Amino acid sequence: MANWPALLVAPSLALTNLSITYALTTPECSHQSDVAMHIVSAVILAICVLLTLQAWRNWLAQGGGSVTPPRQDDAAVRGRFMSAVAGMVGTLSSLVVFAQWFPQWVLSPCAIG
Repeated sequence: MANWPALLVAPSLALTNLSITYALTTPECSHQSDVAMHIVSAVILAICVLLTLQAWRNWLAQGGGSVTPPRQDDAAVRGRFMSAVAGMVGTLSSLVVFAQWFPQWVLSPCAIG
């Protein structure tokens, strides 16, 4: 159950970050500030990283990372696989949010157009 947030919520947060920061562009340009956009991106990135760490801890708790995996039933193997996939999806989502945040450091909100 701990894998689902990293599998579903983290990619949704990446899309939400894009939508919110795009919607904040005009108000931030009129105020000549970009603080709100940075706050939104920072909070969403922190949440994505926390979800990824949760999946990573779940993967380690299920025996992930061992050189020789022990003989287990199919359910345990599937659980470890899902934890690994959740960690990778969460990592990718975190990188996407970071990549969306990077132009905010370089460009002003009024640079569009």
